[in-house]
Amino acid sequence: REHLNTTPLEYLRRVRLERAHQELKSADPAYDTVTSIAGRCGVSHPGRFSSAYKRVFGTEPSRTLRSS
Repeated sequence: REHLNTTPLEYLRRVRLERAHQELKSADPAYDTVTSIAGRCGVSHPGRFSSAYKRVFGTEPSRTLRSS
């Protein structure tokens, strides 16, 4: 906690968001969905994921996927 200046759970959430962001940027929208990518990254609540993603990256995950 002191080393990263965050709680372990917040760190894990951030790691999952970063991983999902990278996967969304490189995914093929014809084959991948936001839900499937989020699931592969350990996300269990797609709605919460979408809200957190938008808060961190300033855009919806679906827009990131479509622009890949």
